Formats: sequence, C-alpha cells, structure tokens
Amino acid sequence: MRIAALQLSTLPLSNTKLDNYLQTCSQKGVRIVVLAEYVLNTFFKELKTMPKMLIAEQSRHKIEALSHYARSYNLIIVAPIVLIEEGKIYKAIGKFTPEGAEFVNQNFLINYEHWDEDGFFDNEKSDAISFIHFDYNGITYAAINGFDIHFDQVWIEMLKKGVDVVLVPSVSTFGSSQRWNEILKSRALLNSMYILRVNRVGTYNDDESLWKFYGETYLINPFGEIEKSLNSKEELLMISINKHEVTAARETWKFQEQLKVREII
Repeated sequence: MRIAALQLSTLPLSNTKLDNYLQTCSQKGVRIVVLAEYVLNTFFKELKTMPKMLIAEQSRHKIEALSHYARSYNLIIVAPIVLIEEGKIYKAIGKFTPEGAEFVNQNFLINYEHWDEDGFFDNEKSDAISFIHFDYNGITYAAINGFDIHFDQVWIEMLKKGVDVVLVPSVSTFGSSQRWNEILKSRALLNSMYILRVNRVGTYNDDESLWKFYGETYLINPFGEIEKSLNSKEELLMISINKHEVTAARETWKFQEQLKVREII
C-alpha cells in the first residue's frame, strides 16, 4: 500500500502546485495523500488578523479543489482545514475521497500564551474523543492533528478501533524536533502502529521571533524505528505500508493482549 506525504508551506491561491503533486502521486500508484497543518490555510498567527469571510473563502476554495482532485485522480486526501460554520471557527481535519468529504474537529488545542489556538477556535471541549478513521485494502487508518499526540485518551480510542496506521499532520517549530521524534517513536512501539508524521515547512515572522517550521516528515514503523524521512525543504515522501509488519510487532510485544484480557480495548 503506497502513501504520500506532501511537505509544503501554505499553498498559494492558485492550485497549480497542488495539482502537479497530486497528479504525480496518482501516476506513481499512491492511493492516500497527507498534507500538513496550515497548508490549505495560512498559519494561525495570520488567521487571527483575517476577517472570517476571507478565511471561509480560503477554505471553500481548497475544499472544492481537493474534492475535485480526489475524484479526478482516485485518491484519498487527508488534510487539516479551518471551517467557518454559523459565525464560529473550527480547526478540523478533512478526508476527501471520490465519494465525498468528511470533517472531524481537533480534540485538543494549544493553549500557550504565545500560541493560543484554544482561545481562538470554537472547538467543543468534550470528553468524547473523535478523529478521522477509515479502512482501505485491509488496513485501518486514523488521522489526528499534531497536538493530539500528547494525550493518552486519543491513543486508547485508536486501539479500540483497531488502528494500524496513524496519519499525523503537524506544524512543529522552535527546535522541537527531538522531542517529537521521541514521543512518536514511543507511541508507535507501545501501540504497534505505523505513524506518518507530516510537518510543514516555511517561516512566519512576528514582532518577537522567527517561527521556522522545520519539516522532517517521516514514517515510523510499528517497532518504533524511523524508516524514511525528509529534510527541511519542500518535498514529496512516498512510502509503503505492510500490514504484516503491524501483525509481527503485535505478536512480538503482545501489549494489546494485556489490554484485551482486561477489557480495556
């Protein structure tokens, strides 16, 4: 099973670049494509200064484009998107297929003084965990926004749903690379899952600091090892997923058996 990760900065209004990448993916036999956070929309700090009407138009334009490309190139495209509904603004992930589009809001939002998504977006604060998940060719996939990786409740729900591959669009910056690597390698090993982390590139300048999004998109196998990775430039990563490797990891470590006998999953 072939999957592609598009490591990009925020896309321009024109869809030419996106079209070229997705056409290449289709020609190479890729069936699932993942984009990073704040690629369809401008970065969070810029969104805060934009009228909601412009944000809604930006999102509508990209939703129409991805819906079209999913049909034209027979792809499943997973991408974070900002949604405006009845005057409220939500941070979500979209799944675009030839049959249609599905959107699920992010569970947890960053609530730091310098990066307060929690105070800006209107996502519901619920004890119910939700995320995009789907089956394709005998493999179960889930997609979560980057900040959700920090919360055990999210991973427990994925175990309950039998997830084999976790798609993680992210927008990481400020020298956090090593921390992300260690967290995700541990999550992949302990849950016997593949993790495809897709980070954006580019920069954002404000009055206080330079926000540099460092890329380093990579695939981690179910044994917690990074198999393939990119550097800090705009680039396309194509990888293969093998369900037998997931099965081998679960038979080796048997972590999920411990949870099943206790009826936790």
